[in-house]
Amino acid sequence: MTHTSHQSMRRVLRREIAGTIGLLADAHDFTAMRRYRSFTFDDHTTYLHQMEALLRTLAAQGNHTTVALFDPEEYAEFCADTGLEPDTPTSRTRFTAELAATGAAVPYEGQPLAELVPDLIDEAVRLATWEYATTLLARIGECASCGEDIGRAAFSRAMHLLKRVLDTAGPGERHLVCSVSAQPQALAAALRADEDDEGATRLDESEALEFATVLAVGLATRCPGGLVMRTTAPDTTDRVYGWRLRGDGLEPLTAGEVFDAYCTDMESGDLVSPESGVDYSTPPDLGDDHGGGGPATDGHTH
Repeated sequence: MTHTSHQSMRRVLRREIAGTIGLLADAHDFTAMRRYRSFTFDDHTTYLHQMEALLRTLAAQGNHTTVALFDPEEYAEFCADTGLEPDTPTSRTRFTAELAATGAAVPYEGQPLAELVPDLIDEAVRLATWEYATTLLARIGECASCGEDIGRAAFSRAMHLLKRVLDTAGPGERHLVCSVSAQPQALAAALRADEDDEGATRLDESEALEFATVLAVGLATRCPGGLVMRTTAPDTTDRVYGWRLRGDGLEPLTAGEVFDAYCTDMESGDLVSPESGVDYSTPPDLGDDHGGGGPATDGHTH
């Protein structure tokens, strides 16, 4: 086999390798990394330009690259836990490899960094929300009267309610948002679902688990919260439905309450103009004996 053939094979193999690049998306994080002498960049804007050029080059070579959010504080903790010297490129590479499996990351598909960075930050917020909500559920513990794990029961109930909401929705794409006024930090999760050719619901399983976890926190803690669903289908008016969390169920909002919620700025409280071509409606019957906010049936007194 010739030397050229070996080089050609290696080029083909490189296209089979998925790589991860750790990105310092925030100028503050970039400044924090400059304390390491082996980190040779001194300007964040130049660093971003060079990173974008590298991503384009890798894509042009047929490489699949994932971009992960590099957090200097997490990196320092990682080095302390593993006994690695933080001021070396090798340690940063090890940490980036860890991010590929556990951290916030998005695939590079040729989009400019100006589009990729917001998606990466959104992914980090989504991941942090899910981890925080999971921790809250785990800390609730068992019911004093029956011994049942309250967090686990609430999650099971949340999955049931989510299924009922999706099953009773009209055809088309569905976008759901769940918000819970948990303390000390409010939680929110979003979920998109649509239908396949046979009418079966298609959704991202990870998103569904995260959505149900946030909903479960509201059910388990009895914190104020709500769920809103918007359905979109060809040649029809978009419909918006809403429920408030009540007991271990969902209490339908009236059309007027849904309208008020959608037409009020959450930060300022000011009224905003309603969207044209949107029908604010009372939600369909969930067909659930206590899904409309009746008394709790799990026997818990928490």
